[in-house]
Amino acid sequence: MELESTINSRSLEIISCMNMQFEFYLPYFEGLKAGFPSPAADFIDVNIDLVKELIKNPSSTFLGKVKGDSMQDVGICDGDILIIDKSLEFENNCIAVAHINGEFTVKRIRKDKNSLWLVPANEKYSSVRIAVNDEFAIWGIVVKIIKDAKNVRIN
Repeated sequence: MELESTINSRSLEIISCMNMQFEFYLPYFEGLKAGFPSPAADFIDVNIDLVKELIKNPSSTFLGKVKGDSMQDVGICDGDILIIDKSLEFENNCIAVAHINGEFTVKRIRKDKNSLWLVPANEKYSSVRIAVNDEFAIWGIVVKIIKDAKNVRIN
């Protein structure tokens, strides 16, 4: 099945999961150790369905491919795939996909006494206060991040 992009903006490409009507099983190794490999691993016979594991609400879930580095300090990097659930309620300080003045962006959403803020996780960028005249909506909540191994930081 080929997934079609439903929305493409400067900072995010969004794809619907509603029509994912397939099962995708891969071998699953529970309790993966980082030590000496076990000869018993050759006999593991358990599979996992990634779609069922990663997507809890298919009709309201979308995949988003990140473009840019504004969230890199929380581990969301250029090229990562986000799993975004539109059915979840906003919670203060959550990471969400927001739609502001015609553009989609991924930011932490912070609410204080009188204001709502889009907060990046990279000191190169400033927080943005949502103004009364802004066209703004919290479009969905980021529930999972799928990373390419090249984006994993090693300290």
